[in-house]
Amino acid sequence: MPSYRDRIKEAAARGGPLVVALDYPVHATDPAGAAARAIAALEGAACAVKINFHLLLRLGPRELAGLCGAARGAGMAAIADIKINDIGSTNKAASEALWSMGFDAVIANPIMGREALGSLVQSAHEAGRGVIALCHMSAPEAREAYEAEARMRQEGPAEPLYRTFLGWAREAGADGIVVGATFPGVIRECVQAAPGLDVYSPGVGAQGAGGRETLDAGASYVIAGRSVIGAGDPAAAARAALQGGGDGGGDGGGGWTGEEGRR
Repeated sequence: MPSYRDRIKEAAARGGPLVVALDYPVHATDPAGAAARAIAALEGAACAVKINFHLLLRLGPRELAGLCGAARGAGMAAIADIKINDIGSTNKAASEALWSMGFDAVIANPIMGREALGSLVQSAHEAGRGVIALCHMSAPEAREAYEAEARMRQEGPAEPLYRTFLGWAREAGADGIVVGATFPGVIRECVQAAPGLDVYSPGVGAQGAGGRETLDAGASYVIAGRSVIGAGDPAAAARAALQGGGDGGGDGGGGWTGEEGRR
């Protein structure tokens, strides 16, 4: 089996470097059906779907396996966004459960520590799956934590937490990192410091960042959710997300405009 990183690169070559977040609101009716319809509509217009607690906590393993299978059938990868962060045995149990449902990769929070992150990456690669390490989130309040200076080694200098996470991800051989599209300066810094590491950037669309400017900053993949799955034509919205410009970043809000209601 090709590696996860090779698989998503092939998917991006076919459908473009967009990852669509299936973040349906809590009041949405039939979220599994809505997600399945979105996946079908996005064939050829995205390289992956990202499924987080909006669906993971509402659907059972069989429904989630069905969505992963649908994504695979549409030429896309399925990424589990659970910010996995625990001791090694728990991380292994959680990731193996996700692999059994058909997920191709998981997003992990490096705050678990360098060794635990390395073990997770190793076990994922042995299973033919990927690990994407969180470095910096897209919400404006993320700056309070991810840019806070910390000294991880007694003899070392203090540095912003996201730089520490970047170093750990690189050392662990992670398949990519998450850096919010609303922080293009951080994207550029991470790309310069670790040019071989793929950058996944959420915050395109409803949070105000533009897909084109995010890719120009150095992101490998951009992530959009509400602006795509809430559109009448998700494929057209996906293409627009990749080409559109933002409003300068930050959490610009955004409305839910699809048939599942408004927020």
